[in-house]
Formats: sequence, C-alpha cells, structure tokens
Amino acid sequence: MISAASRPYIDASVPVLREHGLAITRLFYANMLGAHPELTRIFNMGNQARGAQQQSLAAAVFAYAANIGNPAALGPVVERIVHKHVSVGIRAEHYPIVGRHLLEAIATTLGNAATPALLDAWKEAYNSLAKLLIDAEAAMYRTAGIEPGETRPMRVTEVVPASAGVLSIRFAPLDGKPLTAFKPGQYVSVAVDLPDGRRQLRQYSLSDVPGNGSMRISVKREDALNSGSDTAAPAGEISSWLHANIAVGSILEVTHPFGEFTPDTEGDGPLVLLSAGVGITPLVSVVKRIAAANPQRHVVFAHAARDPDHHPLRAEVAALRATMPNLALATFYDDPQGAIEAIPGRMDVARLPAWPREQAEVYLCGPHAFMQAQWLALLDAGVPAARLHREVFGPEMLDHLL
Repeated sequence: MISAASRPYIDASVPVLREHGLAITRLFYANMLGAHPELTRIFNMGNQARGAQQQSLAAAVFAYAANIGNPAALGPVVERIVHKHVSVGIRAEHYPIVGRHLLEAIATTLGNAATPALLDAWKEAYNSLAKLLIDAEAAMYRTAGIEPGETRPMRVTEVVPASAGVLSIRFAPLDGKPLTAFKPGQYVSVAVDLPDGRRQLRQYSLSDVPGNGSMRISVKREDALNSGSDTAAPAGEISSWLHANIAVGSILEVTHPFGEFTPDTEGDGPLVLLSAGVGITPLVSVVKRIAAANPQRHVVFAHAARDPDHHPLRAEVAALRATMPNLALATFYDDPQGAIEAIPGRMDVARLPAWPREQAEVYLCGPHAFMQAQWLALLDAGVPAARLHREVFGPEMLDHLL
C-alpha cells in the first residue's frame, strides 16, 4: 500500500497517534469546516458537537497506522467506509481538501516531531488510501446508477410508535415507480432541510423486509444528556426534527440503500442476532426475511433494553415464533417490570440460548459500549473472530483493531 521507504515512519507514528490523535482530529475538523463550511452538509454536525466524530477519526487514523500491513484487518473497515461515503455523496474532489487539512493538523500538533520525512510518508499513505476509496466509491456509484448526493423523494404512508422514544416511518416513492432493491441489514440516508437553511443527512437502518413496495425506518429520538456529566451531549437534531414534524403525507428525500452489514438471509446455517436499544432495527429486517425464506432455520435472537416499554418492534419479533419453530428468543431488561420471559440485567453471553459456537455467524448491533462488551465476551466464549460481524450506529471507534 505504501513504499518501503515510508513504512518505517508510519510504523513509528503508532505511539504518537495513540497520544495525540484526538488533538490532531479536533484541529483538523475545526480548520477544515472553518475553511469549507459547505462540507457541513456532508458531515454529521451532531457527532461533531458531541465529539464522537473527532474520536472516531482519531481511532481510524491510529488503526490505519497500526494495521497498514494487514489488509485482512483493514479490508472490512474500508468497505464500511465506502458504503457510508457513498450514502452521503462524498466525491473525489473532497479528498484533496481532507488530505491537506489532515496533514496540516498533524504538522501543527506534533511541531518539531513532524519532520519532512514523516509528513511525506503520511502524504503518501493518505494518497494511497484516498485512491483506494475514490475508486471503490466510483464503482459503487456506477453499480447503483446514481450521482453522488442523489436523493429520491418519498411520500410518508405510515407513522407509528415502535416503542417509547422510537418512531417507525414508512414511505414509498413519490413518482410511483418501483423501489430500489435492498438487502436486510442495509440503511438509507435521509436528508433534512432545517429551518436555518442547513441540510443534514442521517443514516437509518431499514427495519422491515424488502418487497412490499415501501421502506420503513425506525428512528430513536436522541434526547440531550445531562450537561454536568462526562457523557454530556446535545439532543439529536435530525431525530428530534423527524419526531416533531413527520406525518402521513410528508415528503422525505431519501438516498439509495447502502451498507455492508448484510447477514445471509437465504442460507440454512445457524445464525445469532444480538442487539441493544434501537440497534434491533436492521436485525428485525433480517429475521423477518428469514421467516419468509427459510422458516425452519435455527436462529438465536437476543435483545437488551431498559424495560419492556423501550423494546422497539417487540411484538413483531415475538409473532415470528408462530412460524419459526427453531427461533430462540432471549430478552434482557435492566428493569423487567414483571415481564415473565425477560432476563433481568444486561446481556450475558453465558445466559443466551445455546448455539454451535464454531458454526454460527454472529451479528451484533447496538451502542458502542454494548458492542465492545459483547464482542469481548463472545471471543472469551470461544466464538471465532472471523464469525463476528457488527454494525455500529454513529461513528465507528474500531476498538477491535486497536
């Protein structure tokens, strides 16, 4: 991926990036978005306000440096990035802007330690990665038959609560033409024009099966976190807007479906689906498709939530037991509130229904802390890392590569 001359400088950067990565990325975003405010239409400004995007980029830069000679580790991450970039309309001309400001941030933060040889090595590494992403994204745009940033108007046909704080929104093409096909587990980006003139895009997993002439997303309203806590964060701008403004008949601008988190719904091997919170949404699409394609398949579906009221789409999943005799469900509630079948407390791998650990593919989706805890617990339980797959809502922290 990079020359032999540059490789030692990248390898030597690993401990430096571990120490200074967050400072570099904070300066990078501040300078780039200050110089190019038009890019705020592409970047999630809510994640910027919470600091999550800066942390994610710092983790990505560090993971890239630490694994630059390990394409097997970087490949799935690159694929995930490509899908996300195409879903928000990243173009080839954005990459030189990003590269220039990233190298300037490295130089400013590291000072005298940022020697010309080190900066040249990172310029080479960045350009190599940029070319890889540009080529892959161009191919994906061609396959999808769309231009970068293209959206399609959809008319909202149904708005119903999925649980406390989660709203299911169903929509169909405004022009009446057929829907774009999608795979269970994928997402769409929804573009919202805010009252102050800003446009923001957010990705939402499709929470129902394809093939019925409509799509459905289930959106959690992200409330503000306590301003006095270490995890303080503003309310979710777009989720709050959707909850407050979307009704039957509303028009939404929606992108082509993307996402590499696509469990095999057509096979017959055992499958394990683990989710928490609104992370259940793509897995509902998955299990409902399995119910239609192969209802005899052995599936373990476990979900963790605060309580029964905060368990999205619970009745839809429970109803599948009538047609899927080999579906094993497990529900973990912090507060069961008398729910008879619920397991009190957080999800515990040891308390899940049994499955063949070396044969089943395991898919996880939920908040970062949940993903991290379950990933490590599954490895400790003997599940091969190659059989673990995850979808993170929001910026990816890449803790499994660090």
